[in-house]
Amino acid sequence: MESERFSASSFLKVINIFNLHYLLALFSLFLIVASGLLIGIALSLPLKDLCLSSQFQQLFTPSSAFKPSPPPYPSLSPPPPIKFSTIVNNTSSSNPTTESEPLTKSSSDIHPNQTTTVALNRTGMNKDVLKPPKAIIHEAPLSETPKVAFMFLTKGPLPLAPLWEEFFKGIHKDLYSIYVHYPPSFNQTPPETSVFHGRAIPSKVVNWGDMNMIEAERRLLANALLDFSNQRFVLLSESCIPLFNFSTIYNYLINSSKNFVEAYDMPGPVGRGRYRSKMKPTIKLEQWRKGSQWFQIDRALALEVVSDSTYFPLFKRLCKGSCYGDEHYLPTMVSIRFWEGNSNRTLTWVDWSKGGAHPARFRRMDITKEFLERLRHGSVCEYNGKQTDVCHLFARKFMPHSLDRLLRFAPKLMQFA
Repeated sequence: MESERFSASSFLKVINIFNLHYLLALFSLFLIVASGLLIGIALSLPLKDLCLSSQFQQLFTPSSAFKPSPPPYPSLSPPPPIKFSTIVNNTSSSNPTTESEPLTKSSSDIHPNQTTTVALNRTGMNKDVLKPPKAIIHEAPLSETPKVAFMFLTKGPLPLAPLWEEFFKGIHKDLYSIYVHYPPSFNQTPPETSVFHGRAIPSKVVNWGDMNMIEAERRLLANALLDFSNQRFVLLSESCIPLFNFSTIYNYLINSSKNFVEAYDMPGPVGRGRYRSKMKPTIKLEQWRKGSQWFQIDRALALEVVSDSTYFPLFKRLCKGSCYGDEHYLPTMVSIRFWEGNSNRTLTWVDWSKGGAHPARFRRMDITKEFLERLRHGSVCEYNGKQTDVCHLFARKFMPHSLDRLLRFAPKLMQFA
């Protein structure tokens, strides 16, 4: 029994010793953890005080007051544009939103000799012509020589082309441009050596006396305006001839201070009698004008014509039948808005002395030196404020059979190059 008691007592002692060591180990671990926490707290307090002190100094020290935010970067002005002579601001007539239409047609609608200068998209155009942006370049860059755009509105081929070939012969192409509006069905191609080769523009059907004739004129102007060098624009037909050599015509047009749009007030059935009362109040009867459709205008007026969204739509809607918009649209519009810059005469001579709906036609035997000289110097007019006997630069209507005599007399008489 004593041995069993001893064993139990020894076992209890061992257990007590083990428990004591376990408790000491736990207590030591607690002390270590506690010491670490105290050290961490002690270290963090100075840093916090330092940070707070720094913040208080920033708040209340005058030398450390908030600095204003840096000024924004100055806005960069756009690079200076290429120097142009004049910028023209459009009037409200060019602002309305209109339907756009491509300048080009499908390949089946384009003439084989059609110019590629019109292969662009008509972004922001009126229905049939270019719509210029708010600021349009009025004159060509000073580094470029101004051109004259010769625009031919034809019923078919150009029977007097050989005479015009002589007219342009030896003339530098930097001085002129050519544009031809053929009927869509026309498929002949001038030879590659011709000045008319590749000068056709996209075209549509044109009927005599109809407003689609004005659309064709606007189409010619729109294509010619794509070349900024074109500063004067001359409308011609297949029956027109030049009355002077190129240098005379070029200088007359480029140096003129006026446009040449014939416009006059004509009472009677073929004048005011064609007025449509529904055009009021935009166009009043006393503003109605008549004149030749064969114009010679500068770039500023050409831009106004192609961007006109006031008078052209009105004419297109109301001027039908016996109204004959080709004789009234441009004379009326120019007289209302741009009369100060207009000479009220045309530079294309036409003979209406025989009366009727069409002017006189000139055939082979009508062509003489005296006849041509009378067309050249048989009138008196004003040019840039001075009197002159050079009042017409072109003439019509000359029939195809007159070509041989024109080629015989004109080059020498007109001193072609």
